[in-house]
Amino acid sequence: MRVLVVGAGATGGYFGARLAAAGRDVTFLVRPARAARLAEDGLSVRSPLGDFRVEGPATVTAGAIPGPFDLVLLSCKAYDLAGALDDVAPAVGSGTLVLPILNGLAHLDALDARFGPERVLGGSCAIAATLSPEGEIVQMSELHALTFGERDGTRPDRIARVATVMEGAGFAARLSDKILLEMWEKWVFLATLACGTGLMRAPIGDIVAAPGGRDLLLGLLDECRGIAAGAGHAPREKFLETSRGTLTAAGSRFTASMLRDIEKGARIEADHIVGDLLARGRQADPDGAWPHLATAYTHLKAYENRRAREQG
Repeated sequence: MRVLVVGAGATGGYFGARLAAAGRDVTFLVRPARAARLAEDGLSVRSPLGDFRVEGPATVTAGAIPGPFDLVLLSCKAYDLAGALDDVAPAVGSGTLVLPILNGLAHLDALDARFGPERVLGGSCAIAATLSPEGEIVQMSELHALTFGERDGTRPDRIARVATVMEGAGFAARLSDKILLEMWEKWVFLATLACGTGLMRAPIGDIVAAPGGRDLLLGLLDECRGIAAGAGHAPREKFLETSRGTLTAAGSRFTASMLRDIEKGARIEADHIVGDLLARGRQADPDGAWPHLATAYTHLKAYENRRAREQG
């Protein structure tokens, strides 16, 4: 399969680099400056599993896509999605599959509307990575998982082809028959983590050591769980048990990337990760109450308002 990776940043760039290093037919859709730098320096990954470099990776810029690809791997921040859809449109043909690995679920509606639901797979990833000032991808832990599947849970030949591309590419790839449920479960955990660490401006261990901190995190998790259940995607008990342990671990330095973005004064995905979750809860239960989640959302939006005012 000819694979187009949208961007060469920390997440998409990491999985794209692994695919390219494994000999897959990968092209990166990047801006001209990034294309020039990749041509000169290659795509470097620093990893606790071993550093590597993809020399002269194939790149293309918006407006110069030669035609449809077989698979489009889409990884971007939610606030960049509209522009990314415009850029990638020439790469999506009648036989193209789009595999998004964004947070939340709102992007599925946008992709369905633009390209048709029959072309859009479900996807989720778990990785801690960042882009260095020199343009290197820095993997911060050994976690590097990518889960994908048909949203209706079937296994047609086309998803088997995707699995063939992903397997053996140097990261943990998994074909799921329950990808929508797994996307909801990740959303529940991520929203809890982002709201808790963002609101408290501290990692998990510092929060649970504070009076009421453990109850706050578990309350957030229960509210997010309830919204998922109301939408018909009740998280499984094993997931909840694992999440409770992670979110209440004494001494943990675990934080959401949203907190790191806040501390850098950067943009955040408040609406995509938290606002959309609340909106879905209110749609299913207009009389429902999610006090922890609502307070955290107000906090995140206040941060966005202040950032916009100070930068404007």
